[in-house]
Amino acid sequence: MTHPTLNHIGQTILGLETLDTRNSDRLDFHDLAVWNIKAALQAAFEAGRQAGKTPRQTPQKRVAKSAE
Repeated sequence: MTHPTLNHIGQTILGLETLDTRNSDRLDFHDLAVWNIKAALQAAFEAGRQAGKTPRQTPQKRVAKSAE
């Protein structure tokens, strides 16, 4: 299973139906222009950069209360 962002990049920029392996040379190997590969790499890099800007929610630590 491929991350949805990578699937989107593969479909919109590279024109690929899926990034999943289908065990067929005809379906798994593609001729791509270098400028399309460059655009896909730039889009993936930017998606990672944007994901890194999103603050992660860290679980709150529970402090055990003493039974007094």
